Amino acid sequence: MWTKPRNEEFPAYFGKYIDLVSEGYLEETLRTQLENTTILLSDISETQSNYRYAFGKWTLKEVVGHIIDTERIMSYRLLHIARGDKTPLAGYDDEKYVKEASFDSRSLPDLLEEFTVVRHSTISLLRGLSEEVWSRKGIANNNEISVSALAYIIAGHELHHVNIIKEKYLI
Repeated sequence: MWTKPRNEEFPAYFGKYIDLVSEGYLEETLRTQLENTTILLSDISETQSNYRYAFGKWTLKEVVGHIIDTERIMSYRLLHIARGDKTPLAGYDDEKYVKEASFDSRSLPDLLEEFTVVRHSTISLLRGLSEEVWSRKGIANNNEISVSALAYIIAGHELHHVNIIKEKYLI
């Protein structure tokens, strides 16, 4: 268990996230990410958290909210497939989710608290999986994907956005 998925276990689009995650114990990676991201963003001012680096781009708070929403969705997909549910799952429009969420009306510390709760929930879910279900596949957004791939996408998606935060928001 906890091994990196093979390319045939996920749509090619997700490779950019999975490639960011090192081999190793994924639970520790997720815990370290939570700690590092929380430290990185804990001293951000309200002004900085409402910053957009270009017209039409999300604010820093919206990026954090997007990370939370995506982790919840990917965790649900992972749970759905791990439990053997064969019902295909729909995709989602991340732009619409961010628009409807009103993340900018919340404080960054509040969003970081929510991120912490969601991440702990993800870790608990993963810890409870048997080795048997790690390679189980299902359909999400009209594509076949494995439980393992979804777990690594969660980690890689956060890393992807933390890299953007460092490059574009914390300058």
